[in-house]
Amino acid sequence: MLILSIDTSTKHFSLAVSENGTVLGSKSLKSKKVLSSTIIPAIEKVLKKAGVTLDKIDGFAVGLGPGSFTSLRVGVATVKGLAYAMNKPIVGVPSLDVLALNVKRKNAQVCTVCDARRDMVFGCVYDKEGMNIRKKTDHMLTGIKDVLQQVSGDVVFIGDGLNVYKDHIVREEKLRMSSTGRQPLFVYEEKKEAWYPKAKNLAVLAYKAMVEKKFDKIENILPVYLYPEDCQVKGKK
Repeated sequence: MLILSIDTSTKHFSLAVSENGTVLGSKSLKSKKVLSSTIIPAIEKVLKKAGVTLDKIDGFAVGLGPGSFTSLRVGVATVKGLAYAMNKPIVGVPSLDVLALNVKRKNAQVCTVCDARRDMVFGCVYDKEGMNIRKKTDHMLTGIKDVLQQVSGDVVFIGDGLNVYKDHIVREEKLRMSSTGRQPLFVYEEKKEAWYPKAKNLAVLAYKAMVEKKFDKIENILPVYLYPEDCQVKGKK
């Protein structure tokens, strides 16, 4: 099964072509905004890199965000349009779930922390086993303190929220050590290129969903936006 996966939820626009969960070609572009004039050429390039033509694609996967309005809207609309025009299955995956798979440790408790501005973060806590993840919390839009209340024991933190909130997390680690006498192992993914969802990991999650026939209806795939005016997330949860 050939799948074209695209995530445009962040400034690191990511694409991948995979076959049965194995990536044949991937591409990442750094752009403040993903526009309709840039996404189609990027798709053509990643298909060429993978040695595949668009008509051979069996299904599509798209990262749902949360993310910025323009880039996310263009990405989701493009993938939905391709799936509709080609009458192929489509899967939408929350981008926080995709991000959690960036953690290289085989087995870990993972906490995603993505900067949502206005002293807020997008967060979620997962158990990761190999390339499988299980959500331990809902996706959250809240303050960093609320996210930290959801984690215990050893945790790997990942996401661009570390740029802003790492000091808060370190202080929490020290507080827990002083109160329990045991230092929790808080690990931070320091490589900034790992702070953003990668389409190659979206492909893994999408392939599992498609094998299990867990397709989405095109009309039900909605991007998750952050609206700065009221700091609310709206869309598919």
